[in-house]
Amino acid sequence: MLGIDPGSQRTGFGVLDATGSRLTYVASGVIRTSQAQFAARLCEIFRCMQTIVAQYQPQEIAIEKVFVNRNPDSALKLGQARGAAICGTADSNAGVFEYATRQIKQAVVGSGNAEKAQVQLMMRSLLKLDGPVPPDAADALAAAVCHALRGRALLLQAAASG
Repeated sequence: MLGIDPGSQRTGFGVLDATGSRLTYVASGVIRTSQAQFAARLCEIFRCMQTIVAQYQPQEIAIEKVFVNRNPDSALKLGQARGAAICGTADSNAGVFEYATRQIKQAVVGSGNAEKAQVQLMMRSLLKLDGPVPPDAADALAAAVCHALRGRALLLQAAASG
């Protein structure tokens, strides 16, 4: 499973193995784009995502939705970076699942208003990581964990109904 935290300057990624009720950390990192023109940065995100998908071959992808804060221009750039990341995963035929930032934080920390430091600490603790996790990578791992937890909840609900 691949989690993605999109950004035009830093795009986080996190790879987990979700087998049964176990979540196992595989890899994570941050795609740091150059200070080139915006179109070139989008191309970097696209190509790096292609490489990550080819290397880890995820079956499912969880990505953070775009949110509009105060600056519409920033939201548009974020949306374009998100689109480049999604397009970079297209050849994998993996399912793409989208989650709001608040939804991800609620799932992994218990509060939709959690700070980045709380998400980082929770990812380090939950996935039993030795060292600190960069904020963008932690957010990507959190997206993957949120998706895994949602899948388990749906399975439990189906089992209870059936």
